[in-house]
Amino acid sequence: VVLVTGLTLGGYLALKFLGQRAGILLSGVLGGMISSTATSVSYARRASNAPSQVAAAALVIMLASTVVKVRVLVEVRLVAPDQFWKIAPPIIVMFGVTSLLCVWAWLRTRNVDAKLPPQNNPTELKAALVFAALYAIVLVAVAAGQHYFGDRGIFVVAGISGLTDMDAITLSTSRMAQGGNISPHIAWRAIIIGSIANMIFKG
Repeated sequence: VVLVTGLTLGGYLALKFLGQRAGILLSGVLGGMISSTATSVSYARRASNAPSQVAAAALVIMLASTVVKVRVLVEVRLVAPDQFWKIAPPIIVMFGVTSLLCVWAWLRTRNVDAKLPPQNNPTELKAALVFAALYAIVLVAVAAGQHYFGDRGIFVVAGISGLTDMDAITLSTSRMAQGGNISPHIAWRAIIIGSIANMIFKG
């Protein structure tokens, strides 16, 4: 909880210091650090109300979804340092692909300004408790899925939990890989499945 809240708080503080008039690139980066799902909802609503902002909204959402991959890599490095280079390569590849898409989108919208919507304070007790509950549920579900259904059970849990949040499945599978409870290749597959589910949910 402290780790995830700290990462989110970093983006929140940057937003507070830089102000709401942060540029479109920074809006996407900060949105990914704070909550890529909330950023996607906010900018989709904005694009619906202001058609001229569609391209900018798409870029911010893509950037936020790309920054999530960096956040995932940081979490894997912190909780599974011994297994990092066995888990990280496929995530780095996905990050590279989404980064290229962001560059293409930015070339189409570099003269457009964007304003990041207001964000909730990530250190509020309610948000921390909700994440703690989600993490506990995912941790138990991953272990139960593996016990009763093997690796396929882990992948199903990853797909479901990844719909709205990448942190819980990333931390749970990485810690299990670090402890030797699952193999690293199962961990990265679960993270990738969660990431794909997350992108589909945003879409």
